[in-house]
Amino acid sequence: MTKKRKVALTVAAAGAAAWAGSKIFSKPEGRTSVPALDYDVPIILAHRGGAGLAPENTMPAFERAAGLGAHGFEIDVHLTKDEEVIVFHDETLERTTNLDGRPGDYTLAELEDADFGFRHAGEDGSYPFRGKAGGAVSLRRLLEDFPHLLINIDMKDAPDTYEGGLLPSKLWRVIEETDARHRVVVTSFHDSQIDRFNLYARNQIALGAGEQEVRRAYLAFASGFGHLYQPRADVFQIPVRSGIFPLDLPPFVRFLGRLNIPVHYWTINDRPTMERLIAAGAKGIVTDRPDLAAGLAGGPENEVRDSPEDLV
Repeated sequence: MTKKRKVALTVAAAGAAAWAGSKIFSKPEGRTSVPALDYDVPIILAHRGGAGLAPENTMPAFERAAGLGAHGFEIDVHLTKDEEVIVFHDETLERTTNLDGRPGDYTLAELEDADFGFRHAGEDGSYPFRGKAGGAVSLRRLLEDFPHLLINIDMKDAPDTYEGGLLPSKLWRVIEETDARHRVVVTSFHDSQIDRFNLYARNQIALGAGEQEVRRAYLAFASGFGHLYQPRADVFQIPVRSGIFPLDLPPFVRFLGRLNIPVHYWTINDRPTMERLIAAGAKGIVTDRPDLAAGLAGGPENEVRDSPEDLV
């Protein structure tokens, strides 16, 4: 046996021993159930209110999606100049409104008077919308007008900005004052922003996974050391792929499911993909087209049982 082969075998044996030892001593703990995620069937969340049917983040979009039977909305929020929380996605206003600059450059009243459907995608006839879309929608208004729906809230202001520094506390205040603790999920691409929010929420609110948390979970799953993973999020809202890594693998969904973490996929705008993901174990679909999801959640059973090779 060559020296290189002996070294390789020694390293492999040491790795196997480390894996076996970690399996013996590790005790992975799943997340405690939270009211916002207590549902029996896969749910449909209208992305920005259903951006494929009406101008995104406007009341016509939210009203239409609710009328189609969506279980809730997936939204983004920013802080205004007068420190109000509004529903809006972009860092700047030019793409969809008649204003220039950032949301933080204007007061809530000024944004409510603007036209948030000014440059909406439907101008080319891509979806049937006619009429005035209206201005900005505050998070407070959305929570008050749709008290029966789940709202997934993504904090968009970066933590190193003035608005981002204030957003977690302002967001918590709105949620608390509207008594919406039991029907919101709060998340951000920035894990540190989620941690800041939770300083106020103190684990009373369902938390989504930031980019680092998703990466940490996937690497633990793919490496075979998933038994060492201790989750810090209550739900994963993710795309089907991140770079070269497929996030829609049924074993990955089941891995998270065993930790009591449902998976929601975004942004899914065709029926066959919705059906495939739910069959794979997804508990939620985020879509611009809630009309295409009609009857999806109440369909046949979608249970996928574990097989031995999935038990990571």
